[in-house]
Amino acid sequence: MEYFRHVETSGETIVVTDHGHPTLEIRPYEPLPNSELDPLDQLRNSVISYIEPTEPVDQGHWEALQ
Repeated sequence: MEYFRHVETSGETIVVTDHGHPTLEIRPYEPLPNSELDPLDQLRNSVISYIEPTEPVDQGHWEALQ
């Protein structure tokens, strides 16, 4: 918790390592330029169409598997 407070107050970034290899970066939060809106508000009305939204999806229909 002390490290988090240090990052918060100093604005510095801390890199956490595991056996000498960087694994995590702790840095102050910086909102993205378009983040004035709540994330759910940003997604509102973004669905173009519903095509059988309650039907199960077969593995053959997943684009990532093709």
